[in-house]
Amino acid sequence: MKHELYREQQLNCDLQTAWDFFSSPMNLPKITPKNMAFTVLSEQKTNTIFEGMIIDYTVSPLFGIPLKWKTRITEVIPNKSFTDFQEKGPYKLWNHHHEFIPNEKGVFMIDKVDYELPFGVLGNIAHALFVKKKLEKIFNYRFHVLENLFNKN
Repeated sequence: MKHELYREQQLNCDLQTAWDFFSSPMNLPKITPKNMAFTVLSEQKTNTIFEGMIIDYTVSPLFGIPLKWKTRITEVIPNKSFTDFQEKGPYKLWNHHHEFIPNEKGVFMIDKVDYELPFGVLGNIAHALFVKKKLEKIFNYRFHVLENLFNKN
């Protein structure tokens, strides 16, 4: 069964600052809970994403067990949006769309993740028991880190 995670957040910064931060894969560990041991493995020759870019990571979402995760940047509209798609990893489907909308307060950011777990009915049970809560916890952590980075007076 497919699921959607949707988050939005107002950032008090200019569009270029937001874009520079979010379009750099090297900033992902900064906004991921430390206990997940999120590590970017790919050596990046550029600080900003581009369409077709492959990014390899390790992450330990459960019980400290490291998993390999490979994503491809499937779409980039500079200073507006980008999408990363899991090519290899723990999900049957993971498609994460990031959108940045300038406004009078700075930048309104939208995260929309379409995802599906493997293993059919067992995946649906796992989702109900702990995966949904884990994803919400990760994105709650991200929200608080971003508040501290961009919205402190």
